[in-house]
Amino acid sequence: MAIKAIIKTGKYYDSVALMIMAQKINRLHESLNSAVVMATTENKSILKNAGLYLDEFEKTTDADLIIVAEASDQQIIKKAMDKADELLCAFDKSSNDSVDFLPKSLEGAIEQMPQANLALISVAGKYATSEAKKALANGLNVMLFSDNVSLEDEIELKKIGAKKGLLVMGPDCGTAIINGVPLAFANVVNRGNIGVVAASGTGLQSVTTLISNNGGGISQAVGTGGRDIKEQVGGTTFLQALAMLKSDPNTEVILLVSKPPHPSVLDKIGALVKTIDKKVVALFLGASSEQVESLGMIAADTLEEAAYLALEHCGKFSEAALCDFKANKLAEFEGLQQTVIQLSRQLKPQQKYLRALFSGGTYSYEAQLLASSYLPDLYSAAPVEGVNKLKDVHRSEKHTIIDLGEDEFTAGRPHPMIDFSLRNQRIIQEAQDPSVAVILLDLVLGHGANLSPLDELVPTIEKAQDLCKQQSRLLPIICSVTGTDNDPQIKAQVVTALTKLQVVVAPSNAKALKLALSVLKGGK
Repeated sequence: MAIKAIIKTGKYYDSVALMIMAQKINRLHESLNSAVVMATTENKSILKNAGLYLDEFEKTTDADLIIVAEASDQQIIKKAMDKADELLCAFDKSSNDSVDFLPKSLEGAIEQMPQANLALISVAGKYATSEAKKALANGLNVMLFSDNVSLEDEIELKKIGAKKGLLVMGPDCGTAIINGVPLAFANVVNRGNIGVVAASGTGLQSVTTLISNNGGGISQAVGTGGRDIKEQVGGTTFLQALAMLKSDPNTEVILLVSKPPHPSVLDKIGALVKTIDKKVVALFLGASSEQVESLGMIAADTLEEAAYLALEHCGKFSEAALCDFKANKLAEFEGLQQTVIQLSRQLKPQQKYLRALFSGGTYSYEAQLLASSYLPDLYSAAPVEGVNKLKDVHRSEKHTIIDLGEDEFTAGRPHPMIDFSLRNQRIIQEAQDPSVAVILLDLVLGHGANLSPLDELVPTIEKAQDLCKQQSRLLPIICSVTGTDNDPQIKAQVVTALTKLQVVVAPSNAKALKLALSVLKGGK
């Protein structure tokens, strides 16, 4: 095998542009292994692990671009390098030919849009705090998409925001829907009377799409960032958003979603809830229902139940309509369960294990909580209490549930909701293991997510199925799809395509996990 590289000094491209270039280069030949990355420490470590590292990379810096290709034939490598040059030239030309004025600074953006009241900030973590401070100084609410912002900086930013009556959503806030506008990773949902506060991006997407798909609508959906509910931050943004929804005339039901807040933060939430003359549904994943209810909230155990409880109280259903709704949902699930029971009867005796490969962290967390009491030999890269930690996050053990959005997997690469390559590799890896009984997936649609998920996922599923057929095995695949028909990817079309591939498509993450357990337990 031969390796060749191109280094472009001082050439910066964002991770999505790099992903697109890498995908197009890799498609040139099946034997080609290539990478297009910025020369960060993390990316150089990934290149070493992939066997694509050259000594000449030692002198590169974060501001340099590395293009490297490996193949058995020098002609294939030459084609890859020529294609890389062609793509870089095309990308540079399209950027330079843009007819739109793209401001180079926050000040320029404010000059262009003086009426704006919110800044969405997505820059490297070391620059994010200063940009957020500028936005707050100019009277802008902040959605801080950037991660790698220190806890101390988060606390400072939120104190500044609270004094000014401005929200600081984040850092690492991936989802919000403000005045009907989906921000970052978010879906196109109906407007309505249910307001959401969530310290979970995937959780927020899950409940808002379930509500919208079942006839309800969203007034506002505020993301806070996952650390907001920790003791040090004190739930600053969570409490601000809850207070705003309290006084919002368009919000009649409030839905709260997060992992269990620190007890001191939970007490503050409870104290505020007791002053609110609206129904408040709360899903604090893994928290005691009794504790939640003692603070005046309606407790839910899963994302799906949280969405349905909010729907129950939003005035959409009469008593008869509510009974019909629940009956239809039960019948739908029982039909899917019969399907997976039939599949389970075709498995070989050695097929024993679940492999759940998530792109949404909250889905992984929820699935672990639901599965841990049923599967004693359960492992994860980021385990909840009672679940074992994987020795190597790249190798599954027995029953495994992982979030491919964890830092171990995403260093120097786009989020798995955008770039399917890492999960696709893992699907094939699991399909080659004769002890695997079922693969569980999530597929998150919407703005910010991969715009052509079927182009990425369908060939991988077909390859996994072919590998199993060659060994006279059946491998059930179960998938939940988060999205709406108004999303760019159109949920109904995605579901239809997956169903044609014999993938069992579940209406929620919780139900997908229960169907996977039905496969393992023979329907019990």
